[in-house]
Amino acid sequence: MKLWTSHHTFDHPWETVVKAACRKYPNPLNPSVLGTDVIDRKVKDGVLYSHRLVTTQWRFPTWILPFFGHQGPYFASEWSEVNPESKEMVVRTVNISLGKHVSVGEVVTYTPHPENPETTLLTQQAVISIQGVPLIDHLERLLTMTIEQNANKGRQAVEWVIEKLQTEVKDIASSAAKSTDDLFNQTRRQLDDITNITKQGMEDIQNVAKKSFDEFQNLTVPPPSQSIPKL
Repeated sequence: MKLWTSHHTFDHPWETVVKAACRKYPNPLNPSVLGTDVIDRKVKDGVLYSHRLVTTQWRFPTWILPFFGHQGPYFASEWSEVNPESKEMVVRTVNISLGKHVSVGEVVTYTPHPENPETTLLTQQAVISIQGVPLIDHLERLLTMTIEQNANKGRQAVEWVIEKLQTEVKDIASSAAKSTDDLFNQTRRQLDDITNITKQGMEDIQNVAKKSFDEFQNLTVPPPSQSIPKL
C-alpha cells in the first residue's frame, strides 16, 4: 500500500478556484479523464452535494492487462461537497473498475490559505493498494507516479479553466459595450433624422404660411384709382 500527499497554492480566491475545479473535466491538459456524468446533485443546509461518474483511461503495462481482464475505459465514483459559508470544497474519489485487484482512494480539499485568504490551498491525499497480481510493489509505485503526474496536470487544468472563464467575462463585457455603443449610435441617428425631418417640416410650414400671407395681402390692397370721366 502506498500513501501520497500533495499541497499546492492557487493565486486566486477560493470562489474562483472552486468554479474552475467543477468545470475542469474534460480538458486538453489531462486526456486520461474522458468525461464526467452527474448521477445525483442536491443542496442541503446550504451545502451542494454532487455524485458523479468519472470515465478514465489508464495506461498500464501491457503485460499486466491479462490479469486485469480488460483495457478500459475505467470508471470511478466521485462525491463532492461545496460549502460556501465555511469556504470548503471536499472531493472524494474511489475506483469502480478493477476493484478486485486495484484500490485507489483520493481526497481533495480546497480551502482559503490560512496565511493569505485571497489565495486557495489545495490538499490532495491518495491511498493506493494492489493485490492478486505479480510485482505488486512495482505497480503501486508506478500507479503513485501516475497519480502525481495527473495531479500536476489537474492543477494546470484549473488554471486553464480560470483563464478561459476570465476570457469569457471579457468577451461578454466587450460585447455588452459594443451593443451599448451600437444602440447609442442608432438612437443618435434616429434623433438626428427626427430633428432634420422636424426642421424641414417647420421650414415647409413657414414657406406655406409666408406664401399664404403674401397672397392675402395682394387681395386686400385696393386697386389703383382711375379717373372718372367727366360728363
